[in-house]
Amino acid sequence: MSLDNTIYYLTYENIIDTNILFNDIYSNENTNYYFSDDFSKEFYIHLARCGFISTTTIYEEKLYLLPELQFEYALLDFENLHISKKVEKLIRKDNYIFKINTRFEEVLEKIDEYHNPNWLIGDYHKLLLELKQKDDSLPDFSIMSVEIIDKETKELIAAEIGYKIYDTYTSLTGFSSKEKKYNNYGKLQLVLLAKYLEKENYAFWNLGHPYMEYKFDLGAVKYSRDDFLKRWLAKVFI
Repeated sequence: MSLDNTIYYLTYENIIDTNILFNDIYSNENTNYYFSDDFSKEFYIHLARCGFISTTTIYEEKLYLLPELQFEYALLDFENLHISKKVEKLIRKDNYIFKINTRFEEVLEKIDEYHNPNWLIGDYHKLLLELKQKDDSLPDFSIMSVEIIDKETKELIAAEIGYKIYDTYTSLTGFSSKEKKYNNYGKLQLVLLAKYLEKENYAFWNLGHPYMEYKFDLGAVKYSRDDFLKRWLAKVFI
């Protein structure tokens, strides 16, 4: 939550105005969360380009977009990737299929089943489905689902949703099966995704909040907002 407990209303006009963006938003070290009722593609994509990671909140029975300019970020440079012995064992076991964007809507359904409450609902859910449709006017931005499928049963057992901007990838949310036989398949999904991103010449992976130990176990490094923005804006800002 913002340090001063203030959440400001944010508009598309605010963030395309570089004076407001740099002098009022980026420089405000006491605020991280903003809110809006604008679920348009244009606003969402420009928020992402500016370094916001957006979720949602419900207030007085209305769903609002909740863009966050985080105080800190976890970034993975692929040369720092760490693979645990348990994940190495799963890789050798080879009883899974790794896919990108083959079961997108099912991934959304599984995330909804897994997370209670789930912020990826309503107009946000509709927005992701809209963004998933091919749009030649958005060559630099694309929504992705990353999937681990049981090779024998074809069951979706771990997956996440994120987005690509130029040569960066940002995670949004995901799930992994709670069945005991699928222990560590969520970590397997992360490792295989890192390997995929490296193979496809991505610059780095933005894992968002640096408060979960698994991100550091994977090899991520914590960045302050200022240090994150120096790397991020050099890559994706227009």
